[in-house]
Amino acid sequence: MKWITRKDVKVDRVACPWLIKRFVDSQAEFLFVEEKDLLDEAKRQSATPFDAPKIEAIKLNHRGPRCTFEAIIEDYAISDSAVQRLGLIVRAADVKGQEEVAPEGIGLRSIAQGFAAIGLSDEERLARQFPVYDALYAYVKSKHQ
Repeated sequence: MKWITRKDVKVDRVACPWLIKRFVDSQAEFLFVEEKDLLDEAKRQSATPFDAPKIEAIKLNHRGPRCTFEAIIEDYAISDSAVQRLGLIVRAADVKGQEEVAPEGIGLRSIAQGFAAIGLSDEERLARQFPVYDALYAYVKSKHQ
């Protein structure tokens, strides 16, 4: 399945592909486009759009104070408690004003901003940051057993 989001990925737009690959669609392919082209390109590519809070027509999006990662957990009924806890970390990193929901969020935000500052392509950001999410998932899983 194809999934599509805005280019220049940072926190939520890296976390969501990790979640999709690990818990929803292991064969997922990700596309990155300008925000203004997102809906047209999603239709053209038969891709599922996600994480574009300014576009209300997109179902997999921020919901109130929650981030898109949490919307995917909800819509795809992911019951893994470590994934749900990881959702709080992603929210704390991604959503301004939500930092208090998980202290690890500040570190994750810094890591995401650092990868962006290196100037990597969106695809390379996913490749390099998926191990960060694997490690965070293992950390949360070991901490909350």
